[in-house]
Amino acid sequence: MTNPSHIRAAALAASAAIAATACLLFIDFAEAGGFDMLDFVRAVLIFVSSLWLAWGSSVGIIGLVFRGTKPRVVTPLPHRQGKTAILVPVYNEDAVATFSRIAAINASLNKLNVTDRFHIAILSDSNSPEAIAEETIWFERLLAEPNAIGRTFYRRRENNVGKKAGNVEDFIRRSGGAYDYALVLDADSLMEGATIVEMARRMDTDPELGLLQTLPRIINARSFFGRCMQFSSHYLSPTFSRGIATLQGREGPFWGHNAMIRVQAFAASCGLPELSGKPPFGGHILSHDYVEAAMLARAGWKVRLDPDLDGSYEEGPENLVEYAKRDRRWCQGNLQHHKLLAAPGLKLWSRLTFLHGIMAYLASPIWLMLLAISVVAAALPQRHYIPNIDIENGAHAALNLAIGIGILLLLPKLLILIVSAFTGENKRFGGTFWALASVLVEIGYSTLLSPVQLLLQSRAVSQVLLGLDGGWPATQRSQSRVDLHDAWAAGWWMVVFGFATLAVVLAFTPHIVVWMLPAVVPMMAAPLLIAAGSHSRKDGHPVLFTTPLEREPTPVMVERERILAAWRQESTTAPLRAVILEATSHVGA
Repeated sequence: MTNPSHIRAAALAASAAIAATACLLFIDFAEAGGFDMLDFVRAVLIFVSSLWLAWGSSVGIIGLVFRGTKPRVVTPLPHRQGKTAILVPVYNEDAVATFSRIAAINASLNKLNVTDRFHIAILSDSNSPEAIAEETIWFERLLAEPNAIGRTFYRRRENNVGKKAGNVEDFIRRSGGAYDYALVLDADSLMEGATIVEMARRMDTDPELGLLQTLPRIINARSFFGRCMQFSSHYLSPTFSRGIATLQGREGPFWGHNAMIRVQAFAASCGLPELSGKPPFGGHILSHDYVEAAMLARAGWKVRLDPDLDGSYEEGPENLVEYAKRDRRWCQGNLQHHKLLAAPGLKLWSRLTFLHGIMAYLASPIWLMLLAISVVAAALPQRHYIPNIDIENGAHAALNLAIGIGILLLLPKLLILIVSAFTGENKRFGGTFWALASVLVEIGYSTLLSPVQLLLQSRAVSQVLLGLDGGWPATQRSQSRVDLHDAWAAGWWMVVFGFATLAVVLAFTPHIVVWMLPAVVPMMAAPLLIAAGSHSRKDGHPVLFTTPLEREPTPVMVERERILAAWRQESTTAPLRAVILEATSHVGA
């Protein structure tokens, strides 16, 4: 069996070597114009940034090398399998969409004749009168589904302290004693009954397993932005997830949903602390999943990611505005983890995971700082840069540095494409030609959005550092199209930043303007990129960004679409609308 410690050491050593090489290349380039303190700062920033990029690439390459075994066959339910609670936390969601997913999961379990071992608990933190009323109505409709009564429950908290983590913790404390395992879902989660059964079987056959995480694939994306993310989750993410599973071993990740926990282990190990001070750094932990995984590992339980588990799905944001809203919460939650880096008893890898999550957001302001310092350095007299052909060695070093960074970003994706062509995996994505086209478009689109996302994440980090609490805003899952007016409202400040940066460069360092355009042009076009990315595809079967589940949806996906269509039709009837309006007025009163 592969030793994660050896692979971790090799990956860290390789990443450090690559970062050191990038740093030396920059120093070689900078010395051509006279190395000074600004260059020293830039060298440090390049080392840190390159280390981050190299580590990300190493995860993908490890996933290609350690491909693991073939997906395990789902086995029949053992006689001694434990009892599982399926937890669905909701917060001002579209009740019809959410409850129809629950109905589809229930139907999938019914077909396997295992419903007696799986209960469903809807844990509501909703505070909108209309959302509360609709949840009540559609819960009654959910109870009309086969085998739902007596094993499907709904509870709403008046005080949603701790948000989702507090909601799950409250259930574990009040009702967890009745169950061996709990499958934690999100409101947009959908899972095959056979996958849930297999997860419970794996928990049952490994008494040391405290948490089992699946890899959720994005489904039902409509916009260009959403479909790009969906394609990545199906085509690229499995390889990266294998790399994560190989590296982390029994100290694996918890992504907060589509994962099964051992209730006894969770109850004994995962009482979340309230951080000292006020939000954003103090108070309740927003990115609770990483912390809960670390606490389970500290107590000696296995936390494992099994990428071979198919049948695990979620829905992603359909536009950059919704993505940034969610990312802002994750940013605040991850930056809170700096208070836990020295927590007693944690495994070294758990501490590194916290550091990795923090760096995921600090990377953007570091790149922005590097960009700003480079402009300042170029504006100083007696300095020479890439456009000056008289410094040939420095130009070559800079070019090599740029090529190296490009390779770090692109190599894993291109290797996945090549390997998939030999294994036949590309056939499931429309063939190698369309897989190649999809990967290249994904690379181009993500490159184009990189400066915009750099500004969004840098703003999020700045807001947290300035003490601004982003809270836990409700997700608008059905919102797709963003018109130019709303896109301008969301991105005007990026346009101003881009034009201001270009003006400064033209005024003080016109010789580097060509090198700055790839960064500032997307900033100046941010509203257009936001609006264009939110456009939905036309009807039919597109060949770009195609995924296997679009061509052949699984049984639970088909069942969910059938139930959703029927319930949507019911929701338009006058009697039901009258009941919802009456319930809403009652809740509001």
